[in-house]
Amino acid sequence: MKPTCRRRRFLQAAGASMLVPAFAPAIRAAGAPPSSPVGIARCRKYDSGAILAELETLMDKIGGIRPLVEGKTVAVKVNLVGNVRQDVHGKPASRTYQVHPAVVLAVARLLDKAGARRIRFLESTHQHEPFEPYLKAAGWDINALTSARAAVEFEDTRNLGKRKSYLEVKVPGGGALYPAYHISPAYHECDVYVSLGKLKNHFVAGVTLGMKNNFGVTPIALYGQHEHDEQSTNSRAMFHDGHDEPADGVPHELSRTTPRRPSFRVPRHIVDIARVRPIDLVILDGIESTSGGEGPWVPTQPQEPGLLIVGRNPVCADAIATAAIGYDPTAPRATGPFPGDNHLAMAAELGLGTNDPSRIEVVGLPLAEARHPYDWQPPERNI
Repeated sequence: MKPTCRRRRFLQAAGASMLVPAFAPAIRAAGAPPSSPVGIARCRKYDSGAILAELETLMDKIGGIRPLVEGKTVAVKVNLVGNVRQDVHGKPASRTYQVHPAVVLAVARLLDKAGARRIRFLESTHQHEPFEPYLKAAGWDINALTSARAAVEFEDTRNLGKRKSYLEVKVPGGGALYPAYHISPAYHECDVYVSLGKLKNHFVAGVTLGMKNNFGVTPIALYGQHEHDEQSTNSRAMFHDGHDEPADGVPHELSRTTPRRPSFRVPRHIVDIARVRPIDLVILDGIESTSGGEGPWVPTQPQEPGLLIVGRNPVCADAIATAAIGYDPTAPRATGPFPGDNHLAMAAELGLGTNDPSRIEVVGLPLAEARHPYDWQPPERNI
């Protein structure tokens, strides 16, 4: 198919999108940003039964899982960044930079036991393979996952897939980079949204946890590098360097005069997307992970924190997770793990949640006992 034909068909799909309101009101909290309890558990092995037991205990301590999900459709955005077949440090991706299948299975059972009606696992991949075989290659037990009482679905949101159109969702308050985004309806057609991330550093954002995992909500077909079409598997470089614009028919950048630095753009995109698709529950796989970056395309070191972390407020959860790996989540820009702007501080400033650990109740394992310093600092600042 010629590029012009591909583009015409693509624009028809994008143009069919309907404008929906933002998921959360653009109201900044009066006074200090809100706080919500965060749970930490010690877990050193990828055993789904043991992980499930720890998650159930933590959820009970932060208010319970049943009131949140019973009778509802729950979307779970997983972190499968990169290639599921690419090992690093002699370990598979799931034991280093991607969420482990045992954690996925434990989360499915947690939601199923709590009465969820439908569980939808979502990710935006960089490959053309059908999603379920790709998940099997990552070690996912599809049969065990689909044996739940709840309906269990798997959807790659890098493009339209089987859907007919995207949804345009405005950023509350107007946005820092873009006024609105087109996203898969899968992120809208749910009652509860879970970010299931990994406890690791990010080369540009400093840390990639519950909020940074939300980065992948934006479909590559619309926001991929260079030519935009439904077959694209390119990176979302425009959110890093700002050299490209989204496809025609999709809201373009508010200003082309803002800095093109990744350390300026990535934190703002993280915060904007956290407002476009608010997170109802963060679950972090910190049993094994890496420091130094988000995947093997940057220098990393293996880590074994032996932790599970959960929280209802993504800013609070990420703040405690950041502290657990040895950093100050309130650090000024270009200090600590942050090469540039601190997206946790930016989110707190907008009233999305507090990033001050002294204001966050930690339940389960005390933070002092959970600490596992990664001892990584960005090689450059303001990159």
